Amino acid sequence: MKTIEKPFKYFDVTADIGFTAYGNSLEESFQNAALAMFNVISDTDDIDSKENLSFSIESEDEVSLLYDFLEELLFYHEIEFMLFSKFNLKITQIANGFKLDAIISGDKINWDIHKRKSEVKAITYHLMNVSKDNGIYKLKAILDL
Repeated sequence: MKTIEKPFKYFDVTADIGFTAYGNSLEESFQNAALAMFNVISDTDDIDSKENLSFSIESEDEVSLLYDFLEELLFYHEIEFMLFSKFNLKITQIANGFKLDAIISGDKINWDIHKRKSEVKAITYHLMNVSKDNGIYKLKAILDL
């Protein structure tokens, strides 16, 4: 298993923010992508894992799975008024693509406790990518702020 310097990093995009997330497995890289997104919204170090939600999604390829996963997280963030900081994921290849089973943990939003950063309006497909190089998965995504 290779050592990853940092789980994610940000890059500038006009009026948006992009990130690259890394992992030794597809699951770890997706977990780090979720952390990158929620660190745009708030500081994930301040989010307790008090409540769990679970969901499953299926997509035709890894890029679509990343998009659908981030969209699902944003949906639960907005509908449940929650911030998330822990992501337990299982990704399996199925006949028509990939399946992701998730148990996500977080806390109800309380801006007196949680630091308010930027609002994520949407996930974009622009420049979205999933690749693997020398055993390290690298995910790239842009968030519409």
